[in-house]
Amino acid sequence: MERIKKIFRLVHLSLWVLLTFLVAFQLGSEGDTHWRSTTAGFIATCLYVFYAHFHVLTQYTGKRSDGGYWLRLAGIVLTGPLPFMLFYHKEPDIGYYGMHLFSVVLFVFLSWLARVTENLVLNTIRKEQLEKQAAEAELHYLKSQINPHFLFNTLNNIHTLVYKQAPAAPEAVMQLASLMRYMIYESNAATVPLSRELDYVRDYVSLQQLRYKPSPVLDLHITGNPEACSVAPLLFIHLLENAYKHSPARLEPGALRVEVQVQADTLVFRVQNPVARKPANPLEEPGGIGLPNVRKRLALLYPGQHTLAIHDSGLIFTVTLTLHGLHSPAHERQAHLLHH
Repeated sequence: MERIKKIFRLVHLSLWVLLTFLVAFQLGSEGDTHWRSTTAGFIATCLYVFYAHFHVLTQYTGKRSDGGYWLRLAGIVLTGPLPFMLFYHKEPDIGYYGMHLFSVVLFVFLSWLARVTENLVLNTIRKEQLEKQAAEAELHYLKSQINPHFLFNTLNNIHTLVYKQAPAAPEAVMQLASLMRYMIYESNAATVPLSRELDYVRDYVSLQQLRYKPSPVLDLHITGNPEACSVAPLLFIHLLENAYKHSPARLEPGALRVEVQVQADTLVFRVQNPVARKPANPLEEPGGIGLPNVRKRLALLYPGQHTLAIHDSGLIFTVTLTLHGLHSPAHERQAHLLHH
């Protein structure tokens, strides 16, 4: 905000210098031998009227008029020509005084126009800043939902391993520590390299694999160069969680499929899982936030740059997330976010 105010001050200074030069040039070309004092008087009057009215407008902006503004405005108009008369080389007269009232009225109008313009610009910037803060607060809230939900599910899995005294329990604890390190520290950035996010996905899949037979139940297939683009962190975890959560308790090797396709500035992330038969009285798992969270984050992070397609054949459930424009600079995406 201070930067914008400095720009306005610079614009004011530049315009006053330009006006002074034009008035002096005009009076000099007309052969006025007292062009210096005349120019000084005219500019002094203009400065006084402009900034006196500008200050009054600043005081009364957003307030109900109680007559105070109009009283001060009348005082400015009546006393406006006086600075010029101090520099005027001849005896002051009423006719000359009246003629300069036109200049006074003109600069009263210009000061009003400048005040309205500055208010409009500053209020627009404040509004955009508030919208940005609100969007960032909602993104922070949505991301904070991921941690307890993920931790709840994973600790249940580790609890089962510990209960069975499985040798894989210590390894599972270390994998969870690695995942939490990424979630707490590295995911604070606006974007992370896609390759790093996929490493996180692999760690998550390895942790989930501990629940199943030695053969991998998830087939991860990547095409393209993951190093070539960046994505918002923790964007795919809910899609994977849903795939595991809504699959049958027993899974054949390769029953779950994850495809990642990187082409130019487009990323396609597809998750496919078999659909479990629902019990007659299904119980809702506590803490489930799933796809609604993904939709909200996508709407905030990639407005107009994503599609989320869901297909349920009754036997196979497929979610396809497509992101466009991944190579666009971060400031462009933030500006795009503000206008949506």
